[in-house]
Amino acid sequence: MQKVKFARNVNNDFFTTLRQRVSSYFEERKISRHADSRMVFKSIFMLALYLVPFVISITMVSNPWIFFALWVIMGIGMSGIGLSIMHDANHGAYSENKNVNLMMGYLLNIIGGCAAYWKIQHNLLHHTYTNIHGLDEDISRTKVLRFSPHSEKLKIHRYQHYYAWFLYSLMTISWAVSKEFKQLFEFRDRGLLKGKGQFNKFLLEVVISRIIYFSYMLVLPIMLVPFSGWWVVLSFIVMHLISGLILSCVFQPAHVITDTEYPLPSEDGSIENCWAIHQLQTTANFSRDSRLFSWFVGGLNYQIEHHLFPHICHVHYRDLSSIVEQTAREFNLPYHTEKTWFAALANHGRMLRKLAIE
Repeated sequence: MQKVKFARNVNNDFFTTLRQRVSSYFEERKISRHADSRMVFKSIFMLALYLVPFVISITMVSNPWIFFALWVIMGIGMSGIGLSIMHDANHGAYSENKNVNLMMGYLLNIIGGCAAYWKIQHNLLHHTYTNIHGLDEDISRTKVLRFSPHSEKLKIHRYQHYYAWFLYSLMTISWAVSKEFKQLFEFRDRGLLKGKGQFNKFLLEVVISRIIYFSYMLVLPIMLVPFSGWWVVLSFIVMHLISGLILSCVFQPAHVITDTEYPLPSEDGSIENCWAIHQLQTTANFSRDSRLFSWFVGGLNYQIEHHLFPHICHVHYRDLSSIVEQTAREFNLPYHTEKTWFAALANHGRMLRKLAIE
C-alpha cells in the first residue's frame, strides 16, 4: 500500500489551538468526552426500534402486510444502530471502557456487517486518507460510480447522477452478502492484515457472523411465520434497501460535493497540508440547525468535528462545531457547510453529474 505523509510544519498552530480550546470546553464544564445519559437513552431507543418489531413480527403477526411494515421500521432502526451506536463505539468514543466499546461496536455484526473489517475500511483508510483516490475506500471502492476526479471515467458514468441513488440502497445488503469476503483478500494483498493469523481470524469472524445473522434474520422467521418464505425474503431485502439508502445519503454528502477537495500525494507520497487541514478541505457539514435530524444520524451531519475528533462522542459535536468553525475562520481555513440535508444531497447530485461529464 502506498505510504502517504502529511506535512508536519504547515499551519500546525491551527490544530494546536483547536485542541486546546476543545480540551478547555470539557475541563470547564467538567464533563466526559464520552457518552452520557443522552447516549444511553438513544442506544436503548435504536435497539428497540430494530429488535421490538422483529420479535413482534415473528411471534405475534399473521398478516403479511403488517409483517412487511414492521420490517420497514426495522430498516430505520438498523440505520439508527449503525449511525448512532456502533459508529461511536468502533471509534472508541462511546465509553472510556474498552470492553464497552467492543461490545457496542459488535452490534454491527448483528445487523449484517463485521466490526473488524469496518475498523480497517473506515477508521484507518477513510479517516486517515479522506478523499485521496486509491486509499480512501469510500471513494475508490467501486468502478460503477465515479466519486473522484482522479478516477477512471467510463461511459456508464454519464448517467451516474440518476442511477447512484438505487446503488446506494444496495450498500448494506452488499455488506451482508459479499463485500467483506472480497475485501478480506484485498486487505491481505495491500498489507493491511498482520500475516496469515489475522487473515484466518477475520475469515472465521465473518463466516460465524454471517451464519448467525442469516439464521436469525431469514431461517428463523421462515420457520415461524404462517405465510410464504418469499415474503420474508422480500421484507428482508426492503429492510436493507431502506437502511442502505439512509446510510449512504448521510455519508456521501459529507465528502463528495462540489466544495470539497481531492488532494493527490506527490511522487514521494507527501500531502501539502497537515492532516487536520486536509480534513477541513475534504469534509463538509449539513443541517446543523436541526436537532432531531442530528439526533437520528448520530451527529454525523457534523462530519468536520467527527473527522477532527473521532474519539469524542457525537453528543458533543453540536457544541464543538462553533469552536471548530470560529478557529477555522481565524486561521483563514475552509469550513464547508450546507444549511439543510436536502441542500447537501442536491450538492452531492451536482458533484456526481460534474464527475460524469468532466
